[in-house]
Amino acid sequence: MSGTILSIVPPLIAIIMVILTRRVLLSLGVGIVSAALILKEFSIVKSGMAILDAIKAIFISDGELNTWNVYIILFLLILGMITALISISGGSRAFGEWAQKRVKTRVGAQFTAALLGILIFIDDYFNALAVGQVSRPITDRQKVSRAKLAYIIDSTSAPVCVVSPISSWGAYIIAMIATILTTHGVTEYSPLGAFMTMVPMNYYVFAALVLVFAVAYFNINLGSMKVHEERAMKTGQVVDPEKEVLGEMKEDLPSSDKGTISNLVWPILALIIGTVSSMLYTGYSAVEDKAEVNILAIFENTDVSTSLLYGGLFGLAITILLFFSKGIKGSYFPLAIKEGIKSMLPAIYILMFAWVIVDLIGQLETGEYLAGIVEKSDLNLSYLPVVMFALGAFMAFATGTSWGTFGIMLPIAGEITAATDINMLLPAMAAVLAGSVLGDHCSPISDTTILSSTGAGSHHIDHVLTQLPYALIGGAFAAVGYLALGITGSSLVGFIVVAVLLVGFIFIFAKKSKVA
Repeated sequence: MSGTILSIVPPLIAIIMVILTRRVLLSLGVGIVSAALILKEFSIVKSGMAILDAIKAIFISDGELNTWNVYIILFLLILGMITALISISGGSRAFGEWAQKRVKTRVGAQFTAALLGILIFIDDYFNALAVGQVSRPITDRQKVSRAKLAYIIDSTSAPVCVVSPISSWGAYIIAMIATILTTHGVTEYSPLGAFMTMVPMNYYVFAALVLVFAVAYFNINLGSMKVHEERAMKTGQVVDPEKEVLGEMKEDLPSSDKGTISNLVWPILALIIGTVSSMLYTGYSAVEDKAEVNILAIFENTDVSTSLLYGGLFGLAITILLFFSKGIKGSYFPLAIKEGIKSMLPAIYILMFAWVIVDLIGQLETGEYLAGIVEKSDLNLSYLPVVMFALGAFMAFATGTSWGTFGIMLPIAGEITAATDINMLLPAMAAVLAGSVLGDHCSPISDTTILSSTGAGSHHIDHVLTQLPYALIGGAFAAVGYLALGITGSSLVGFIVVAVLLVGFIFIFAKKSKVA
């Protein structure tokens, strides 16, 4: 039953259940079982074996250690330890007090998080977790809800990574573009030139980033975000006390009065320096022809999960040195390790369930089925950009992976435009990239969404539901822009349309917020 309409049923079941029940693991579990049953034509025994194989694949792939997944899990555990050690050493408290004197408003706290999200553009995983660690003490002090922080983190990490050539995302996309250009004999652009030409055509990225700053500045709270923000402002509770949040300590840890901001700043800097240095090293080592080494080649070949692990270990070592240099009780060290690990377990469980369902969805060929619909349709070329945008969004939403969507949809965009009008190649590919990020933002089974919840210390489904209105609004504006691009053939016209819609939205809702 792979590659049929039934292949979209499991992700839809999981996603609908997540929204209705708010129970993430149960919903993902039902999605996993339904995917296995459809994959194995409802044979109970074979379905059970398929699930066990998918679980095994998290750790062992092709007879070898699955370093990508295992190292991501280890990095999360290390990050939990670092967070706990920073908290006990007094680093979080000292940084919060320092930041309170300099960041004195809720708007300033949100802008700080957003700017950090833009500046740390090397990788979306690292962005989500690192920005959360630095921003939480600032936003908590200013009574900004964790749901709002998770939205800011998620809506700046992937959007910036997808348009930055010097990032793990950018290098991957440029490598794919190079193959597509060669396949179809396009010599007008170099791969990097094509990528940079596509950047201003990525309307969703533009819309998402503008909305983040507008939401922060004008306090535009839509849907359930309003509930979280009002509770935070009135009571100081930045999370719903009745829900389990990701990446948060289960109990109040002791906090030393000997700690200074260096106990937070140096570990985070060590984490950043260690990770970036490792990315450069692993990327350089993987380039076969050293004469052809450049920054793009390095990022194209870098091993992100290995780099995160190395960077995490370096950050942990610096954190431990600072911990003991302050003369803090040695008995607190085992407590920090234990509580740090416990704080990350809920996020790891959700991530593992998401990996299993994504594996089974991949075997069901959900993405290939959706892509085939477009390939077989007799599509009016004017609608190609908006259709590619919508399909990319739905595919990433259903499969939980924007990278997987890139891999399937970018070559298809090349095939369709080569057979119709090759001049539409770049707009069509830009629409795929934009739609993939939109779908990733909306999907509760996306690993980036899960890690944004973890970095912010937010309840996962609270993050999904509060981000959804903003993502859909940005997506709707981008869709109108792609429709205008297809009809007029001008990417500038599409960009102007999106800009006008954003200005109109901000004008209307800023006035409502002031009235409220």
